[in-house]
Amino acid sequence: MADFNELRKKYKTFIYDGYHINEYEGYIELKFDFRIEDLCEFHPVTKIITTNLNVINPPAGGMGKKLIFALGMAEAVSYWKCACPQNFVVNCGKVDEGAARWWKTLWFNGLSELFYRNAIKTDIDSFVNISSDCDEIIQVGNVKSSGLSIVPIGGGKDSDVTLDLLSDIHDKVMGFTVNDQGARTEAAEVSGIGKDKIIRTLRTIDPELLKRNAEGFINGHTPFSSVVAFLSAYCAYLTGSENIILSNEASANESNIEGTQINHQYSKSYQFESDFNFYMKNYIDFDVKYFSLLRPFNELQIAAQFSQLEKYHKVFKSCNAGSKKNIWCCNCAKCLFVYIILSPFLSEEKLVDIFGCNMLEKFELVNDFEGLTGLSGVKPFECIGTVDEVRTALNMTVLRYIKEDKNLPALLEHYIERTDDTTVDTGLFRYFNKENNIPEEFIKYAERMYENVSSVE
Repeated sequence: MADFNELRKKYKTFIYDGYHINEYEGYIELKFDFRIEDLCEFHPVTKIITTNLNVINPPAGGMGKKLIFALGMAEAVSYWKCACPQNFVVNCGKVDEGAARWWKTLWFNGLSELFYRNAIKTDIDSFVNISSDCDEIIQVGNVKSSGLSIVPIGGGKDSDVTLDLLSDIHDKVMGFTVNDQGARTEAAEVSGIGKDKIIRTLRTIDPELLKRNAEGFINGHTPFSSVVAFLSAYCAYLTGSENIILSNEASANESNIEGTQINHQYSKSYQFESDFNFYMKNYIDFDVKYFSLLRPFNELQIAAQFSQLEKYHKVFKSCNAGSKKNIWCCNCAKCLFVYIILSPFLSEEKLVDIFGCNMLEKFELVNDFEGLTGLSGVKPFECIGTVDEVRTALNMTVLRYIKEDKNLPALLEHYIERTDDTTVDTGLFRYFNKENNIPEEFIKYAERMYENVSSVE
């Protein structure tokens, strides 16, 4: 991997030159112009399928332009990070001092995993300088409202729980996907929303970035959920939607490395959610509510709720490695985590039917297992729950195996040998995180779920 400091000496400036909103029959094309001086240009494209949408606000209207400019800023960091130039120059929009600080906060925190895994030592003040000479003021007209709500669907258990909680208002709900996959469409169908009520977006990575990755330039995790946030906000504008309802849990706030702020899920955290709402209000002036309906809950509570939603069990998929084939790869930390967190609530036979194997027998995943259980101090860089949630799930499962007089799977045996602890923290089921942004008209859905999961013993 190329050296951070050497790259910055050679490639000093990243430039955001422009964005384009093009309307075609059946879709809207969004294109961005980025370049790194003395290296290459990038022109990533995102398409929004419109054949099934009632577009009630002009795609290239003033509000649309402000949202797409911001989407370009969110996209840009994926291209900037290959060489990490010291200077980030914006030629197509105004970025004042406050906005520059906002973007630096997002990028620095959202790149914390990349910095860690590439052994990059830097700080929020010096890692990049953002400048803009553009003083253009974009005029925004009236924005029409349809009263709809958008629910991003990832294909996993969390968004399935949200869809189910909102079942009584499905006539006012649109699904939203980025690069649609089988589990996402199937979840919408199972929920009763249907294929025709999904906002489908197709995002591509410029091949020039893939070339830089192959050449050994810096690569790694970026705050992708911030891209989803701005893209969903633009789609909310197009369709007149008033709410973007996420499925991010309280557990997303926890860091991956003990004693640090390094968080794989930063752009799913409560801090980013609140910061995004601040940006919408103060820099876009767009009145959309962006919140997670599951923010009050931990992963254990969500698993307990999901375990009762049998109609989703054969269609949900959370595995990143197997996402393109719409399968569980059964060989990664994410598969192992989902299996563990569901194991107190579903039988071994049911879980094997879902995953195709007993993940707790896969001792070759012991390093990931020790990360999940806090035995190594480094939590896998995946969207997963906290150590306390994992341990409580395992303890409940161990006790069930003992009660049923069954031999413990290999990873459970290893866990008991290392911890000698089967304490079940039932208080986790009575947890309700009041640090959330759920509007008053939606809090009843969270309260309904709490009534259900808080009785688990």
